[in-house]
Amino acid sequence: MDKTQLRDAATIILYREGAEGVEVLMGQRGASAAFMPNKFVFPGGAVDAVDATVPFATGPDPLCAARLALEAGEGQVTAFLAAAVRELWEETGLILGVPGAWPGAAPKGWRGFAATGHLPSAEGLRFVYRAVTPPGRPRRFDARFFLAPASRVAGDADDFSRAEDELSLLQWIPLTRARSFDLPFITEVVLGEVAELTGHDAPPDGVPFVKNDDLVAGIRRLR
Repeated sequence: MDKTQLRDAATIILYREGAEGVEVLMGQRGASAAFMPNKFVFPGGAVDAVDATVPFATGPDPLCAARLALEAGEGQVTAFLAAAVRELWEETGLILGVPGAWPGAAPKGWRGFAATGHLPSAEGLRFVYRAVTPPGRPRRFDARFFLAPASRVAGDADDFSRAEDELSLLQWIPLTRARSFDLPFITEVVLGEVAELTGHDAPPDGVPFVKNDDLVAGIRRLR
């Protein structure tokens, strides 16, 4: 696979009320990572082909699904949502799902999640941002960002014992202090966009779409 080619990706922003106000879950990428080394980021990563086949116990709300379907191929809505749930599981060990049996054998990449006895759930996920990595980077992604309350996590939202080693220093960071961390520019932009959304459960008025390419570098809203 040519990893410099544009790939679909999903990122998830978990939030909750903490001692210093709203806080979000982030971790630090490794120093040797080809993409955003040492940066503090939200859990996320590339969409895998099998993500489109994953059964959901509960789907997203209709508006979320409709916005995800804009400029997307058949089956990609499920893939985007599944990638967000899978990446959260892999990078933090947290489960966005409900107890349930899979209808068949879980595909590779999902077997650990399925072994917990949960089916993935998209209930409560809000599609809040979309951004394309500018050209010339060692990795390029067309990333969909999802916002979800920590109350949707099955189990203890502070238990990262099942996390893989892609992110270190996993922690809940107050929004008031997040910008003191070493963040990618796009993460700072997204934080500013979603801060007010953490105060309610309603979908955003529109989803900002930052499309960076050789001809256009602007923001429009998906509605």
